[in-house]
Amino acid sequence: MTEVNASRTRLAAGGALIALVAGASGYGISHFAGHPAGAPPAAREADSGGRTPLYWYDPMVPGQHFDKPGKSPFMDMQLIPRYADEGDRETPGVRIDPAASQSLGLRTVAVRRGALERNLTAAGTIDFNQRDVAVVQARAAGFVQHVYARAPGDVIGAGAPLADLLVPDWAGAQAEYLAVRQTGNAALALAARQRLALLGMPAGTIAAVERSGRPHDVVTVSAPAGGVIRTLGVRAGMAVAAGQTLAEVNGLGTVWLNAAVPEAAAGHLRPGQPAAATLAAYPGETFTGRVAAILPDVQADSRTLTVRIELANRGGRLRPGMFAAVSFGGSADPALLVPSEALIRTGKRTLVMLARADGRYEPAEVQAGREADGDTEILAGLSEGEKIVASGQFLIDSEASLSGVRARPVAASAALHEATGRIEKLTADAVTLSHDPVPAIGWPAMTMTFALPDHAIAHGLKAGDRVRFGFDQPPAGPTVRRMTKVAVQ
Repeated sequence: MTEVNASRTRLAAGGALIALVAGASGYGISHFAGHPAGAPPAAREADSGGRTPLYWYDPMVPGQHFDKPGKSPFMDMQLIPRYADEGDRETPGVRIDPAASQSLGLRTVAVRRGALERNLTAAGTIDFNQRDVAVVQARAAGFVQHVYARAPGDVIGAGAPLADLLVPDWAGAQAEYLAVRQTGNAALALAARQRLALLGMPAGTIAAVERSGRPHDVVTVSAPAGGVIRTLGVRAGMAVAAGQTLAEVNGLGTVWLNAAVPEAAAGHLRPGQPAAATLAAYPGETFTGRVAAILPDVQADSRTLTVRIELANRGGRLRPGMFAAVSFGGSADPALLVPSEALIRTGKRTLVMLARADGRYEPAEVQAGREADGDTEILAGLSEGEKIVASGQFLIDSEASLSGVRARPVAASAALHEATGRIEKLTADAVTLSHDPVPAIGWPAMTMTFALPDHAIAHGLKAGDRVRFGFDQPPAGPTVRRMTKVAVQ
């Protein structure tokens, strides 16, 4: 019992000591901050500075403003005052001391206009060229007398024999033709010869009958073209009907490369566009071709389109089933560019931090486009020459969020809308363009007329040219401000 009381005494003494240290620490922190302990922060700053706050806010919910100090309804903390000299709603942005900017490692760059390559890479597999298929059929009913050593998958040349067929119907017709020839009646002989051709007899077999003067009722079926045997349906002793398929031979002079391209990137591909492929089987070697077709269906599981590229297959080195990496070449289109690292992607929108001349920083919403070589195309939200933060922008964005600074919307930017199209008609003060979709303003692909304030904008251009152009929408209507020719691959 004595030991229990002693333990309780020691615990009580330790608790008193902790409380004393905590109280001293609280006094020290409050004294270091220059405010009397216990007073609300809003009241302290209002009293010491002699300034009148614009409003009070909760740093965790900066968008909600209050007209008097007090405790936040959202968090267990006091509201913070916002003063006029700290920036108000009429002067957006946050101010950072230049010395602090250097310490934070802030780096600014100018929005520039440059060329953005339409580079795209995808994976693909080699397949047979389905347009290069020869079908071997029996021209007449008969019986298979002999087959040659062939099997599906064999590579054969043009004229390679496949099977010998005995055709009984041909024997009687050939004997009749030989008998008519002996009569010397040219008209009857010609009619009898035409009958042989109508029975499906090859010209070579008819010529052999004429040379030998005796019937040839056995014909050798051969491949009309070289390639690989895909199917072989002929066996010794079997009966065949007229028109029955005996074999299918797929040529290997050209092959197809079927590339799986994401549907989001397939919109920039066109038939005839150059493509280059590299294969693991031939390291260091590049096979070039052109886009033959873009298949209309989308694979539901992978959300990809199949782009078909036709490749020359010299020596039969490219074999169906081989894996290849495909790179699609394209033109370098003019675009408004910013470093990709400058973008702040929140999931719902994309922001950049504008650097103002007065030392303020303001978030601005942008519409991002293609990306290549560390640069991203800006479709809307920025103008050429504006300064943005390329490094350290996340720190400023956090401060702007805490300060309740709202991002400049895309519509508030003076940037031109960018699009690509083809000139249909060109006059001194207007241009009619068949343009692609303009996602920044929700326009679909269509043909429309734009005002042309200065004919020098269209210098060197003519109807039929494909162009990249920038336009705005003043009250007078859509107006082209810039237009450059795009090379067609």
